[in-house]
Amino acid sequence: METTKSTITFVNAEGLIVGRMCSKVAKRLLNGEEVIILNSEKAVFSGKKKSKVLEAHIFLEVGAPERGPFHYRRPDRFLKKTVRGMVPYRLPKGKNAYKRLKVFMGVPIEYKNETMITFDEAQSAKLKGPHFTLGELAKEIGWNNRME
Repeated sequence: METTKSTITFVNAEGLIVGRMCSKVAKRLLNGEEVIILNSEKAVFSGKKKSKVLEAHIFLEVGAPERGPFHYRRPDRFLKKTVRGMVPYRLPKGKNAYKRLKVFMGVPIEYKNETMITFDEAQSAKLKGPHFTLGELAKEIGWNNRME
């Protein structure tokens, strides 16, 4: 039985809008590519920070504290779960696609020399209103950045 090697795509999330980037990544995963997202803490949300943080706090309070559901506060896990919401992860096709996704904060040493792509449609430079990074949101909702 011959195994086919899937193509690996490295995505630089720096300055990309979270929702648009994740939808593009989900399409690539469903097409059989392996996707590695780097610099996840530098991805961007559009809108006012105060309102998004308030929405996040309300979302985090849902459920029983002992039993869950538990919500991630780390930027890499937050981004990975966002992509999970865009693939049919309960079906075999979606499970296999989700397994091909890796998300990292910063750029690990083994991926330093890889060529990274960005999506022109997801650039935050096109935003006219206020915006903030996923790392800033994560700090507001309780993430302890131990990398610094």
